[in-house]
Amino acid sequence: MAERWATFGIDLHLEPTGPGLRRGLTDALREAVRTGRLAPGTRLPSSRSLATDLGIARNTVADAYADLVAEGRLTARQGSGTRVADRAVPRPPARPSTPGRAPGRLPYDLVPGTPDLASFPRAGWLRAARRALTAAPNDAFGYGDPRGRPELRTALADYLARVRGVRADPERLVVCAGFAEGLRLLCTALRARGARTLAVEPYGLDVHWDLVERAGLRTVPLPVDDAGPRPGDAGDAGAVLLNPAHQFPLGGALVPERRAEAVDWARRTGGLVLEDDYDGEFRYDRQAVGALQDLDPDHVVYLGTASKSLAPGLRLGWMVLPERLLPDVLAQGAGRSVGVLEQLTLAEFLTSGAYDRHVRAARLRYRRRRDALVAAVTARAPEVRVTGIAAGLHAVLRLPPGTEQSVVRAATWQGLAVHGLSRFRHPAATVPPADALVVGYATPPDHAWTGTLEALCKALP
Repeated sequence: MAERWATFGIDLHLEPTGPGLRRGLTDALREAVRTGRLAPGTRLPSSRSLATDLGIARNTVADAYADLVAEGRLTARQGSGTRVADRAVPRPPARPSTPGRAPGRLPYDLVPGTPDLASFPRAGWLRAARRALTAAPNDAFGYGDPRGRPELRTALADYLARVRGVRADPERLVVCAGFAEGLRLLCTALRARGARTLAVEPYGLDVHWDLVERAGLRTVPLPVDDAGPRPGDAGDAGAVLLNPAHQFPLGGALVPERRAEAVDWARRTGGLVLEDDYDGEFRYDRQAVGALQDLDPDHVVYLGTASKSLAPGLRLGWMVLPERLLPDVLAQGAGRSVGVLEQLTLAEFLTSGAYDRHVRAARLRYRRRRDALVAAVTARAPEVRVTGIAAGLHAVLRLPPGTEQSVVRAATWQGLAVHGLSRFRHPAATVPPADALVVGYATPPDHAWTGTLEALCKALP
């Protein structure tokens, strides 16, 4: 029999088979309930509606329903309609766990890279979403501009100019699904332009290095001296990836001489500087370091994200591009991966001032956590030095030589997830290794902060 469909709130697909319509319909419904395809509590179409959709007599459907009510597979109540009975449905056997994987998450978490997700401004975001949806023009729900919604690009350009010193023209701003997608688009565009290598800092994230190499570029770590990485020695690399305002994971800022050196290298070679400003809003003991992009917008790509200020699950990021690079990036499929409602909501969140209020409140909360971390470590582990704390959402705990791996194991015994500095070292880096922990003090929710800090102190030497 050809596929037929009936709809009553949900789509219901049935294929009555066998001799007789009543028996065939009853068997099809019984099988759908028995296998769990129709979950307990699912409301079925009325007998009149289903009969019309299947092209059969209403009494045939009513009789099939009655048979299954008598079996206990369906329930029928006045005013509630016919529903699948609330009874156990066989479930497929659970897959065996993968060998070598931890049976579950540790109760305490100081892995860097995530803000306190419990502090996401749900009420404010919902208000912004309602206002944005109400005010959105009809054409907002079409395919639109590949750079992203103009409302968000305009709001971001104003915000970045005011807060980060970025020279941001909305026409050269592209919305993307977070930093990783922006980096992928840039690397693919660079590869198409003939680039072969990307110079990176000797400490960073392997997921970014892997992404770069999947895009067809080789990552080469920059040389380092006492003043930090030397972008002027990037040689013939197609681009240099830097965290000028707050290096991850070491936590320092690129000194003015090296910022100028990076721009000079780009002008001299025709290369690009990719500026990752992943947590530029958070600073505590110093004035904010302005964006490197302001020194030369024609040679610096500015990349920002809401992953640290709001939440990574939003998948919202942005790039401010040199004009000459814009067509190449758009040719890689930019601007198609972020939903229009998220873009309109963030635009409203920015222009209403809600974003500024949220960032200021988060900055105060994270500063208190940082201060508590420093005080606890100083009091209970005097041999450990806390560095990289003037800004951002993580700190580096410098450990006695040769102790990093033992401290990470001790942390696991305390139920604490934390990473050692060696995890973030580029395989080809020539900088001498150092023993340290990279502590993401923004990660735990407020209710878990005290217990997390206690677990950390117990693991330290």
